[in-house]
Amino acid sequence: MLLEKIKTPGLSHLSYLVGSGGQAAVIDPRRDCECYVDMARAAGLEITHIFETHRNEDLVSGAPILAALTGARVLHGPNAAADVVYAETAREGDAFEIGQLTIRVLETPGHTDDHLAFVLHDTAYPDGPVGVFTGDALFVGDVGRTDFYPDRKREVAGLLYDSLQKVLALGDQVILYPAHGAGSVCGSGMAEREFSTVGHERANNPRLQFADREAFIDFKVGENHYQPPYFRLMERLNLSGGDPAPRVMRPRRLSLAELGELEVDHLVDIREPLAYAAGHLPGAMNLPVGMISAFAGWFIREGESLALVGSDEDQLAAAMTHLVRIALDNVVGGYVGVVPAAAQGRDMAMIPMIATGEVASRLENRPTGWTLLDVRDADERSASAIDGSQHIYVGELNERYRDLDSATHYTLMCASGMRATVAAGWLASRGFAKLDVYLGSMGAWNAAGAAPA
Repeated sequence: MLLEKIKTPGLSHLSYLVGSGGQAAVIDPRRDCECYVDMARAAGLEITHIFETHRNEDLVSGAPILAALTGARVLHGPNAAADVVYAETAREGDAFEIGQLTIRVLETPGHTDDHLAFVLHDTAYPDGPVGVFTGDALFVGDVGRTDFYPDRKREVAGLLYDSLQKVLALGDQVILYPAHGAGSVCGSGMAEREFSTVGHERANNPRLQFADREAFIDFKVGENHYQPPYFRLMERLNLSGGDPAPRVMRPRRLSLAELGELEVDHLVDIREPLAYAAGHLPGAMNLPVGMISAFAGWFIREGESLALVGSDEDQLAAAMTHLVRIALDNVVGGYVGVVPAAAQGRDMAMIPMIATGEVASRLENRPTGWTLLDVRDADERSASAIDGSQHIYVGELNERYRDLDSATHYTLMCASGMRATVAAGWLASRGFAKLDVYLGSMGAWNAAGAAPA
């Protein structure tokens, strides 16, 4: 028996290859899916089944692409928003043989209406299941979000509660295989580890400790989640089937002259925040490579063109890979060499960094035309906030920047300064000139002993 976890960095997406007796199945494949074929064939297995736990919101499914490569059957749950054109419908109690393994279907709605869990049985050991692929219903340390049906909040939260009881009834020995790990936008409290059992989660997962169904529903209805605009694109593509990923996952190399002649919707500087703040090409926004999966889908829309500016070729390739996985891959090219560009006399823009003392002084003196803008999420803000600061979540600046006055001086802050630099970069690309970033932000404020309101 083979069982391999394939992790997609950035998205914190987890997919799986499981096989036995010359056959293999893939659970929740990503768009760049040749890796599954390579891994299966290296183990002497042919992929015969592809299982989707649900219609993913945060990445393009590789199921139709992998099916075209392998001839495998694709199984998806009932009650999707429309027909999943590339898949057959699997229902409660269906069973599929993979060598000596049997995969049985549980219908587990709540996160989405079409959600399934796949229960793994080893026929050589018939005393209960071995594992369960829980998709986005149950994570390590958390459970799935239930905010995708705003008109049915209490109903879908209750459905998730019922689905979780079905998973818990499988037995404490069952190994948990979720579709996402810590850092995913599909949950907010996931543990840093990616291994657990049903029994461990029953005893330790905070979301499984509620006294009754109504208390669980109340908690889920009260959660704060954000939905980037690209979720709608993912949902559409994961019904109709996305195109294969580009064969070459590196952008075309641009010279400085070529970059200057381009007309693109977005110039995206993918370097680290401090490098960007110290000097960047005018008009560039900042999406560091490690933050692309979380924030590109807020600021870049379907079909919009972009050019990348990075520190080296590998950074450009990593950025394009992240973008391809969420179908924002209209990348015209990439440029490396901000410092050489400056040496050639190219004008550079800068965003100053300021420290706690300066922020405290401004808060005390309240200079005219200045605002401290907190871009953390609502939960962070409710836990602690600096008195006198204004709040707009970083992603929501994609549209709400229009509510701001470009003549105002804004100091951007978050928990550390990372998201604040992304926010400042976006505002700079929209024509805001009076910007700086509170370096260290809430962490520095607390470390200095300042008392949050």
